[in-house]
Amino acid sequence: MTEFKDMELREDILRAVFELGFEKPTGIQEKVIPEILEGKGDIIGLAQTGTGKTAGFGLPIIQETDVNTKAVQCIILCPTRELCLQICKDFKQYSKYVKGFKTLAIYGGASISTQINGLKSNPQVIVGTPGRTLDMIKRRKLSLTHIRQLVLDEADEMLNMGFREDLDAILKDTPKEKQTLLFSATMPSGVRQLTKKYMDNPVEIVIGKKNTGTADVEHEVYTVRAADRYLTLKRLLDINPGIYGIVFCRTRAETRDVAQKLIEDGYPADAIHGDLSQAQRDQVMHAFRNHSIQMLVATDVAARGLDIHDLTHIVNYNLPDELEMYIHRSGRTGRAGKKGKSLIISHSREGRKIQSLEKITGQKIVRKSVPRGEDIVQKRLYTLMDNIEKIVVDEEKIAPYWEEIKQKLDWLDRDELLKRLIFLEFNRFVEYYKNAKDLNAPEKENKPKRKNKERKNKERPNGKEIYKKSPVAESGFTRFFINIGEKQNIKVHNLIGLINENTRNRNIEIGKIDIMRKFSFFEVEEAFTTQVLNAFNDTYYHDTKLVVEISKPDNKVKARPEKEHAYKKEHTYKKKKGSKQRKRQRR
Repeated sequence: MTEFKDMELREDILRAVFELGFEKPTGIQEKVIPEILEGKGDIIGLAQTGTGKTAGFGLPIIQETDVNTKAVQCIILCPTRELCLQICKDFKQYSKYVKGFKTLAIYGGASISTQINGLKSNPQVIVGTPGRTLDMIKRRKLSLTHIRQLVLDEADEMLNMGFREDLDAILKDTPKEKQTLLFSATMPSGVRQLTKKYMDNPVEIVIGKKNTGTADVEHEVYTVRAADRYLTLKRLLDINPGIYGIVFCRTRAETRDVAQKLIEDGYPADAIHGDLSQAQRDQVMHAFRNHSIQMLVATDVAARGLDIHDLTHIVNYNLPDELEMYIHRSGRTGRAGKKGKSLIISHSREGRKIQSLEKITGQKIVRKSVPRGEDIVQKRLYTLMDNIEKIVVDEEKIAPYWEEIKQKLDWLDRDELLKRLIFLEFNRFVEYYKNAKDLNAPEKENKPKRKNKERKNKERPNGKEIYKKSPVAESGFTRFFINIGEKQNIKVHNLIGLINENTRNRNIEIGKIDIMRKFSFFEVEEAFTTQVLNAFNDTYYHDTKLVVEISKPDNKVKARPEKEHAYKKEHTYKKKKGSKQRKRQRR
């Protein structure tokens, strides 16, 4: 394998690289660094999170930067402030011995005046989030006139977060004669469109298969009732006493709720989300990095850019709305040749999502049973015995108290002492899991498929058939109508947030959601039907008073977005026909 010393990197850069303990480049670094150094063509780099992409583009960019020029020569765009700060930190480490090299991070949520003052120090490289970068350009504090290189890092995530318009506004102002480098873990259609619009015959470098996960991560799924998600999470933590990982939740409210429950139940955990100040985030991350806390509860957005080594597990408390995001999540463990696990807490209705994930990751997701109480007790007992066996006693620390300890416990024989020691440490688990219930969701019965003749069918406006399926939601779920839709700029995640916020219950399983132009439909578990109806009494979304009611059977056709246009045609057709009939009757 190639080593860094064999690459055409300057001595001052290699010196910093060796001090960081790097000798051999990763796959993406081995291919990208020479490509950037040898040519000026555009590059697409596809590799999973944690494969060393930052050094891959960072080292050659530092080498090609003219430190005697005061203008900004490179701009790196990334989705979050965490990633922004991490890249900036890495660049400072790589350029430690490069005199005159300056880099600056600009991102939202921090003082813009401080960042404007930072621009006055003439940094050659800017690392920024799209929103704040565009703001600086509009204020005429940041000029892109002399840009030689443009980097789009985590391009897929920037598009997922809705930065497409900001990216378009920034990219159109950059010089045509520049090198564009795009790095992404996945290659959805949005990213592909971006490359076609702004890149010129790019070289594509792929490490591993496109849109697939790393082979060093094992994937497991635990299927439970929605109300048992938290209890399942606790059992997974208890059966893995050495766990060090991230629990991913769908919303920041759910993140706070899960973290607070874990803390109250005595688990070393904390949360990171968008409501925290930078100082609070830094405090939480410091505690997580030094292992003062074992579990970090986070949303996908808040976790972007977190550079944490040696994670043993990723726990998906909920699956992400965009399934490709799962690759980002699971890619945070199983790094640097180490093994990791990605655990999914799933509902029985998510079977198709699991199958889709297997196709996306190219790996088998193993169906597992939630550990029983006796399994956890046994595992914790063996772990305790191992810890006692392996512990190294510091004789100096215990010496001042040893004689008193011996006198106090001298009347106990060896077996009795061991029993008391184990019971003292172990009693909590024995009591808690005594008579613990089975959390595994019951297997679904195989139901016969409906035949076409069982459908209500065949209205024929303009000679076209329209099939109206039964309006009943899938077994175990109630379907609701709500009087807001695309016209009010409602998206799926907005509607999920409304349900969570108004019910104040994060354990409600949400089923299918269909967004129409002026209204929407959503499904929740039948057990929470009354709670949902009561939760939306006298509530508003902006200036619209919300109306939430159980969906009526004749509204089912409205719930299919692809049929909405035909639905309107059908009713327009009927109305016109009725009008003609009335005219004839009058005659």
